Formats: sequence, structure tokens, C-alpha cells
Amino acid sequence: MRLRKWEDIPEFMRCDEVKLYYEALTHKRVQLFCKRLFDIVIAIILLVILAIPMLIIAIMIKLDSKGPVFYRQERVTTYGRHFRIHKFRTMVKDADKIGTAVTVGGDARITKVGSKLRNLRLDEMPQLIDVLIGDMSFVGTRPEAVKYVDAYTKEMNATLLLPAGITSEASIRYKDEAKLLDEADDVDKVYIEEILPAKMKYNLDSIKFFSFGGDIVTMFRTVAAVLGKEY
Repeated sequence: MRLRKWEDIPEFMRCDEVKLYYEALTHKRVQLFCKRLFDIVIAIILLVILAIPMLIIAIMIKLDSKGPVFYRQERVTTYGRHFRIHKFRTMVKDADKIGTAVTVGGDARITKVGSKLRNLRLDEMPQLIDVLIGDMSFVGTRPEAVKYVDAYTKEMNATLLLPAGITSEASIRYKDEAKLLDEADDVDKVYIEEILPAKMKYNLDSIKFFSFGGDIVTMFRTVAAVLGKEY
């Protein structure tokens, strides 16, 4: 994983608010290399090991409801580049056309199989493909939908210095995000004005104080959180 030269970073990111975080990362080039090497090696190993379980899940999804196996919504990653994320579909077909881009508790769009996949975060297994390609990393700011990135402050754009991630400290702290949005009258407004800024405090700290060792700790904390540990 190579950090671009400052002058090669997109113009919307070249500001004082982002430069503080950029300069912190310039001292972590070896650790950034280790991060990318780890992503490639572990993604390949896991894709081989999980090939059969993923095939079984794909069959369950097709038997449970109409629609594709994968959910391919457009998201944003490094330097503001758009990509189409790989996730197992957990909602009814065309769910994003009949609701918000974030999920609320008890969302009627979620299928029976999808509910189980979400509880164990198994719906995110196909993101190993995105990690291998380089669109994502195991640890990093969760890839947001385009309309939420458009609402970023200048400082929040610093999170785009590194690839989006499957998990992060913010993901751990806000693993029950859907429940927080459950009673909101305007889900998008509450997410942009309240939840997103709160999550960004963790995301920005992860950029400022980035370390490869810290990523490994976050991965273990994620496993513990999925198993029920509260943070």
C-alpha cells in the first residue's frame, strides 16, 4: 500500500485539515506495506478456506428469496474512488430503492436468511474479494454510500487516505447502529448529523495513530464483539 505524493492527492483532499493526518501516515510507510501484504495473503487463504461455506450461503440466499446472491452498492474508498462492494444480499431485491442506504432495527426489507447473516456478520464475507483487489482492507473506515461521503467535512476526508475496511473501532462501538436509527423520523438526517460524526472520531484517530499492530488488535476485538462482548 503506497501513500501518494501530496500533490497527487485529489484536490478536494489537499487542505490543512487533511494534511495533519497525511503527515502522520508518511512516517508509517513500512507499516502500510505490511498492512497491504497482510491483506493479500490472508484474503487468499480465507477465500480458499471459506469457498464451500460461501457456496452454501449463496444457495441459501437463492432459496430464501428472489434476487441476486450479491449486493453490489456503489461505495467510496481511497482518495474518493468509487467501487461496487461485494456483500451477500440480506434484503429483498431492490431494497435500496424502497428505503434508506442505512439499515434500521427490525427493517422489514431484511430476509430470514439475511437476518442470520447480519447477526454473525457473515454477509461481509464476500468483501474478501474487495480486499484482494485492493478496494478495501481488513481494517479501515467502513465504506460509505456516495451520498454520505458527500456530507463529509474537510477533516472527515482524511479517512479516504487509506482503503475502506471490513471492520474498524467505529464498527465495534456502533455494532448496534440499526437499533439507534430505529425510531428516527428522518433516518438519513439522524445518521449524517449525529451518528456519522460520532463514528468519525474513532475513524480519524485510527488514521492519526495508525499502526499495523493496532489493526491486528482491532480484528481480534471485532471477533470478540461478534461473539457478544460489549465495548
